[in-house]
Order: sequence, then structure tokens, then C-alpha cells
Amino acid sequence: MKEKIRDIFNDIVESIKGTEQDFTTGKLGRAIFLLAVPMVLEMAMESVFAVVDIFFVSRLGSEAVATVGITESVMTLLYAISLGLGMGTTALIARRVGEGDMRKASVTAAQSISLGIILSIPIALAGIYFAPDLLELMGSSQSMIDSGYKYPQIIIGFNLVIMLLFIINSIFRGSGDAALSMRILWVSNFINIILDPCLIFGLGPFPEMGIAGAATATVIGRGTGVIFQLYLLFNRKHRIKIRINDFKLRIKLMLKLIRISLGGIGQFLISTTSWIGLVRIMSTFGSSVLAGYTIAIRIIIFSLLPSWGLSNSASTMVGQNLGAKKPERAERAVIITSKVNFVFLTSIAVMFFLFAEEFVEIFTSEPAVVLAGTEALRFISIIFPFYAVGMVMIQALNGSGDTKTPTIINFFCFWLTELPVAYILSMKLGFHAHGVYLAIILADVMIAIIGIIVFRRGKWKLKEI
Repeated sequence: MKEKIRDIFNDIVESIKGTEQDFTTGKLGRAIFLLAVPMVLEMAMESVFAVVDIFFVSRLGSEAVATVGITESVMTLLYAISLGLGMGTTALIARRVGEGDMRKASVTAAQSISLGIILSIPIALAGIYFAPDLLELMGSSQSMIDSGYKYPQIIIGFNLVIMLLFIINSIFRGSGDAALSMRILWVSNFINIILDPCLIFGLGPFPEMGIAGAATATVIGRGTGVIFQLYLLFNRKHRIKIRINDFKLRIKLMLKLIRISLGGIGQFLISTTSWIGLVRIMSTFGSSVLAGYTIAIRIIIFSLLPSWGLSNSASTMVGQNLGAKKPERAERAVIITSKVNFVFLTSIAVMFFLFAEEFVEIFTSEPAVVLAGTEALRFISIIFPFYAVGMVMIQALNGSGDTKTPTIINFFCFWLTELPVAYILSMKLGFHAHGVYLAIILADVMIAIIGIIVFRRGKWKLKEI
């Protein structure tokens, strides 16, 4: 028993320090563990940031929280592009690593960074010049626009740091260097968390910037993370070793990257525009309801991000093992990961359902906001067990390079089901916010069921990229 505990401890230490493990050979459970630990810890830090950020902003009142919620809903479009491009990058790099071609993997990494830089420029210009219009379009009051427009202006204007942070971390994950992604996110979010109260409230020598301070802290923290990432890519001590010449445009490779990434971007655009639609519906019920919903979503993100990290390990395992011509090993990895994820999120769901009010009260004492947030948290936590399995199945398909099928699933479940059902239940049948929550539950249950069916058919094992 002592020997087994010692082995587990040694594996944890190895996974956090970074490992040279070949994930296409050896014990499958250990390979998943070594990948999953840093990915879960990486996303755990991201989830801590999400909660801490809203904790400080909530001290500025419900309008500030609502402004952050609206901005985040718009920013999900950027996240969709970043995560979608990262998804294509992970799939291609994992496949090349599985084949043993590290030079092609490094060139792919450089091309994905170039593409991210190109895409960030028009988004930045739109954010700088149209921030007030975005808030107005999303139903913000004039007072919210006047006091909060700098938040989306700064966040969207400096979107390059978010774009590159996501893309480069996907490079490390695809190559199997998950510990690097973890460290980078720890550094960037630690800086962010420290600067948040300093810049929001003007502590010590820092200026009091209010809600704009939260955005500035995010940009500085994540910008520092990007600098760290680029240093690691160029110092040639890890699996991916980028050279300046790798940034020379490779048309064929760039088109392949775009083609695979378009499926990933499509998935996130569909799901995030659906979320924007839900936020727009929620805004009609008042700032207290929207603020409560925003707080509940941040709490939910706190639990889902580590789970997402676990799912990312399945994506890397699928990509590398398909590259090594070991599809059955890839399939077993997905099944093991989905079981672990199910147990984890089911336990979180029970805790949220029982203690929803206590969690919301950490962030606000306004009775109306607490009531709205408690209802949102209890309703949405119901779908956690389904979300756990569906998430892993979708990531497995993405890891194989089949980003088209999950896009179709998202289109059907979000645009053709969630949005219209939410509108009808909440606006036409008088269920109000409860109608939105019921629509969310329905959509995620459908994704889990369809994901399992598609995965069991096994066509993803034959995908060539």
C-alpha cells in the first residue's frame, strides 16, 4: 500500500514538473494521469481567476457585475476563435507528435501563432471604437454604458494577449507538454489576481480605476503569460522548438490548419452566440436577475474548467495515438476519462444544489441578486453529469481532427433547440428566467446522448489529417 501511494505521489510530481513520457506506449492509466493532472490544475487556476475577478467587481455593485457579464458574453466570440484555432492546432500537433515528426509539429505551431495575430487585429479595432455600442446592443442601461464602457474597450482592444495565450497553450497540450501550459496560466492569473483589487480600488500606489482596473489587470497578467510562452517556444529545451524561419507562410499547411480550426471555431461560435442570446433574454428581466445569472455562471465555470482540463487530456491522447496507429488505445483512453469526469462533476452538482445560496452569498449580499443566482445555480447544476460525458466525447472527436461532426451537434442542440426553447418558455409562456434554465438543461442532455452515439460508431478512428 505504501509503495502504491509513493508511486502515485511520484507520478503527481512528474506530471507537474513536466514529463518526457511517450503517451502512445506504456500503461494507459498512467499516461492519462500524467496528462490530466497538469491540465486539471491549469484549468483550476483559470477557474479561480474567474471567481476572484467577479468577487472584486461585485464590490462595485450589480451594474458593474452585469457589465462584466455582458462583456463576457460578447468576448465569447473571441474565445470561440481562439479555442477553435487552438483545437485545430492541438489536433495537428498531437498527430505529428504521435507520428514522431517534431519538425512538422514546430512549423505547425508557428503557423497557428501567425494566424492568431492576423485575426486579432480587426477584433481589436472593433473593440476600441464600438465598445459603448456593444453594451447598448446587449441591453445595457445608459448609466451602465457611461460607467462601464472602458471594460470591454480594454479587454477587446488587447485581445491579442488572450488569443495567443489560448493558442500557444494548445500547442503545449498537443505536444504533451501539459505542465508548461499549467505553469503559464498560473503565472498570468496570479498576477491578474494580485492586480485586480489594486487597480479596481486604488490600493497603495495604484490608481483607482474601478471596473476598468479589472480589465487592465487581465491584460497585464495574460500579457506576461504570453511573453513567458514565447520564451519557452524559442529556447529549444522542450518538444516544440520554433525557429524564426518557421513563421514563413506555408500556404498548404495554413489552409489545413484553417480547415480543421473552422470546425472548432464553428462549435464555439454556435455555443457562444447561443449564450449571448440567453444573456440578451436574461437582460429583459432586470439587472438583478442578470447579475445573479452572471455570478452563477462564474461559479459554474469554477467547477467546469478543471473538468474541461480533464477532457483536454482525452483530446491529446486521441490525437497522439491515432498518429501512432493505435486507435483502440485512443478509444480506451476516452472511456476511462469520461468515467472519471462523470464522477467528478456529479459530486460537484450535488454540492451546488445543496449549498447554492451559500455559494452565491460569497459574492453579493443583495437579496434580489442572491435569489436569482441561487435559482440559476441549482437549475444548471442538474446537467453536470450529462455535461461531463458529452464534453469528453466531443473533445475526443476534436482530437481526432473531426471538428465538423461536433459543429453539427452544436448547431442542432444550441441554435435549433436551446435558443428557440428558451425564448418560447421565458418570453411567450411566462416562465421567465426558469425558461432559460430549462432550455440549457435540454440542450446539454441532448449533446451527451448524441455524442455517445457518434463516438460508439467509431468513424473518428479513420480520420486522416
